[in-house]
Amino acid sequence: MADITVTEHLLLHQKMTPQATGMFTGLLYDLILSGKTISRRINQAGLLDILGGTGEVNVQGENVQKMDAIANRILIYRMERSGAVCAMASEEEPELIRVGEEFPRGDYILIFDPLDGSSNIDVNVDVGTIFSLHRRPHGAKGEVTLEEVLRPGTEQVAAGYILYGPSTMLVLSTGQGVHGFTLDPGVGEFLLSHPDIRIPEQGYIYSVNEGYREQWDPAAREAVEWFHTAKSSKGGAYSSRYVGSLVADFHRTLLYGGIYLYPPYASKPEGKLRLMCEASPLAFLAEQAGGKASDGFGRILERVPATLHARTPLYIGSSRDVEAVEAVYARRKNR
Repeated sequence: MADITVTEHLLLHQKMTPQATGMFTGLLYDLILSGKTISRRINQAGLLDILGGTGEVNVQGENVQKMDAIANRILIYRMERSGAVCAMASEEEPELIRVGEEFPRGDYILIFDPLDGSSNIDVNVDVGTIFSLHRRPHGAKGEVTLEEVLRPGTEQVAAGYILYGPSTMLVLSTGQGVHGFTLDPGVGEFLLSHPDIRIPEQGYIYSVNEGYREQWDPAAREAVEWFHTAKSSKGGAYSSRYVGSLVADFHRTLLYGGIYLYPPYASKPEGKLRLMCEASPLAFLAEQAGGKASDGFGRILERVPATLHARTPLYIGSSRDVEAVEAVYARRKNR
C-alpha cells in the first residue's frame, strides 16, 4: 500500500468527521508545519547554542528553557496567521492570546504546551508539543471571552501531540480513533505509521516519580503499592519505567499499555500537571484508544477548569489499571 500522508488521511476521513472542514484541515496543516519547524530547531539545538535556560520564570513558576520560548514563538506566529484560530492559550503565557484584527480569524481555539519536558533536551531525552482544539461556541461574536475557553475536555474536537525523539511523530485524534504519523525527513511529510492505536486493557508497566512518595496522600501511596504487588498483563510483577517527560511516558503507555501516575503532593495539593494543555488532550487520546484518564475520583474529560492554568492529578492508561487506582481512592473516601 502506498504511504498515506497526514493530509491525505484527514481528507479521506473528512466525510466521517463533521468538524473536519477545509478550515479545520488547514489549521492542522499549519500546526503540523509548526511541529516540523520545532523539530528542526531541536535537532540543531546543540549546534545553535539554544540549550539550557533563559533565566526567566514562567506563569507556572518554572524556569523557562530556551527551546520553550522558541517553540512558543513559532506556534503563536504560525497559528495566529492560519486564518482558522480566534484565540490561543499557551502554558508559557499568563493570559489568553486573542488573535488580532490584523489577521483573519476562524472559529477554533487552540490550547497547547509548546514543549513538554523541555528541561530534558540538555540530556537528549524525548520532548513534545501537546495540543487541544475546541470550536468557539455557536453564535459567539466579538472578542473571545475566558468563559468560552474554560470548557470540559469532552468538548474537544481534536487533540494530539508531536513527539521529538529518534524520529518525529505526530499522534492525533479528531474523535474517530487515534492514529500515529512518522515524519519522513527525506520527503518532509508525516506518513501514517500507526493506524488505529489501541491501548491494551491491562498493561505491565507503571510510571511514576516515586521520589515524591513521602509527600503523597495515603490513597496515592496505597495505589502505587498495589502496582508493586499486583500481577500485570504478563502474569508477573509490574515493571517501573519513568522518563520524566510526560509526552514520552504517555507515548509508551499508549503503545504498550500500563499506567502513568502523577498524584498530588504536599507542595502541589491540586496536582502539578495543567488540566487544559496537558491532562485533557492526553485524556482525549487515551479514551479514543480505549483507555481511561482519571483524577482519582472521576473522568478527567468531565472536569471544568476554573482558571486558564488549572492543575490536576492524573492517572492515565489502560482501563483496568486506571480503575484499580480509582478503587483505592473510593475505598479511602468511604472509610
